[in-house]
Amino acid sequence: MFTAIIFIIVLGVLVFVHEFGHFIFAKRAGMKVEEFGFGFPPRIWGIKKGETIYSINAIPFGGFVKILGEEGEHRDNPRSFSSKPVSQRLMVIVAGVVMNFFLAVAFLMISNFFGLRIGLVDNQAVPGATDKQIQIIQIAQGSPADTAGLKLLDQVEGFKINNSLQPVSTVEEVQNYIHDNAGHQITMEIKRNNEILDKTVVPRANPPAGQVALGISLALTGIVHYPWYEAMWRGVYDAVILTINTIIGYFFLFKTLLLKGKLLADVSGPIGIATLTGQAARVGITYLMQFTAMISVNLAVLNIIPFPALDGGRALLIIVEKLKGSPLNKKVEQMINTIGFALLVALMVYVTAKDIIRFF
Repeated sequence: MFTAIIFIIVLGVLVFVHEFGHFIFAKRAGMKVEEFGFGFPPRIWGIKKGETIYSINAIPFGGFVKILGEEGEHRDNPRSFSSKPVSQRLMVIVAGVVMNFFLAVAFLMISNFFGLRIGLVDNQAVPGATDKQIQIIQIAQGSPADTAGLKLLDQVEGFKINNSLQPVSTVEEVQNYIHDNAGHQITMEIKRNNEILDKTVVPRANPPAGQVALGISLALTGIVHYPWYEAMWRGVYDAVILTINTIIGYFFLFKTLLLKGKLLADVSGPIGIATLTGQAARVGITYLMQFTAMISVNLAVLNIIPFPALDGGRALLIIVEKLKGSPLNKKVEQMINTIGFALLVALMVYVTAKDIIRFF
């Protein structure tokens, strides 16, 4: 229940900010906004304020802003989307993406000020870092670590030897102990949400290609605080780096999908993201803010991809219309968007099914 509530709150913030970008720029351009909806229809509840209906809908994974003439109709109405200049229409479309980026900047600024957990190269990498931990940052599906119930962000305290804890202070110590005990049962002491757990696992002597004995990636992390004036520019810098890395990640995702016909193993759908959101919230508010910033950037990058039914696809059609010198055929445009939306729904169903198999 905790995870579901946190996920709904995070999703609500992300969707509201994204759609508010479309909403406010449409209003500023003099367009008539017919509905501002959270979730996708059918409608559960709605109230009309002025000329706009504000609604809550049954399918919670998203939201929308319905603008008069956004499908190419009502071109003779000066308040319709289709009657406005290309520049104004493009601004309305990309406004949601821009707002998601700025939301990530804001969260990362706050996190840098109150304490941002970052990866450290070694114990001396950042002199002011506190609360240093060796954390699990990746778990291979089906690996011994996955089977043993280890989770992302678990803190490795050490190993139990003859019922006594042998503490560790570096990633190398953990890796060396696992390597030296490949094929033998070991007991790890894990700290999770202030709870100490013992996890018994057998590292693989011959792991699959691309994996290690236990199937985990580790990082030495610490909390770093910055003064407000430094936290501000660091928030912008972190958001830019996060955006660049996200773009690279999507490039390899779609490259693998197109060339090999499959998704990367670590792609998660709504259930997977909800689970990770709950884990981040249990660790601490700054973790949750960092994770929300990451999701917000992912939402921005995904939406700007020039694929039908996404913001980037709609922007591309407007640019094509400008180059063509005349409006696109309405039926053709609707068909393109319908096909794109159907493919996105199919992808969502696929990754959700993978999440259900993995988590349940």
